[in-house]
Amino acid sequence: MPDNARPYRVTLWMRARRALLYLIFYPIIRIVFRTQVSGRENVPAHGPYVVAYNHISVLEPPLLLAFWPVFLEAVAGADVWERSGQGLLVTFYGAIPIKRGEYDRLVMDRIQAALAAGYPLMISPEGGRSHSPGMRRALPGVAYILDRAGEVPILPAAFSGTSDEILKQAFSRRLPRPRIQLRIGPAFTLPPVTGKGDERRRARQRNADEVMLRIAELLPPEYHGAYAEEMAARRETGVL
Repeated sequence: MPDNARPYRVTLWMRARRALLYLIFYPIIRIVFRTQVSGRENVPAHGPYVVAYNHISVLEPPLLLAFWPVFLEAVAGADVWERSGQGLLVTFYGAIPIKRGEYDRLVMDRIQAALAAGYPLMISPEGGRSHSPGMRRALPGVAYILDRAGEVPILPAAFSGTSDEILKQAFSRRLPRPRIQLRIGPAFTLPPVTGKGDERRRARQRNADEVMLRIAELLPPEYHGAYAEEMAARRETGVL
């Protein structure tokens, strides 16, 4: 953590607010959706780690809130705060806003301070919703966050079954309850980023892409999206 960074602390009031959101979301999700979670044994018992998830709809963050064993520090695009309903929720939860495509040292220091203080963090490498099963490329900014996180373990969290239309389907009496699956993969670490300039930027992006590929390994082919060719190559070479 930088010497001039303020220590990161989750207050009792913030914990109470998150507990309230959990008490609201968990029963609703269990009633409205058929949910299946696998891989809970991969979640570390303590210490900092990063949960990287594929982001299809507005549901993935609440699902992580409902089914993860501890409350995660959350990173979300700053534009989410401009949306009435979502903005209220992320403010109440205490998420960390980050501007897509821009470098903000204070935000980066805050993220690093959260990890240094031992808090787990959730983040979408895609930087926002894909609106379709196929994953998008990881954003360079996420690669920078992962670089600064150092050797903190990363857990891939793969969602399938979510969509922009899922809430409409869930409340339709003519359809069965939508099925949502969350698969949690084993923790892994990324190689250190070396070099300067473009070489360093490419190394960061490779690491961010590796995170997305670890998520893709937990999903069927129709979810691989921008990583379909890499996944096919891994199958052919026996990496998977």
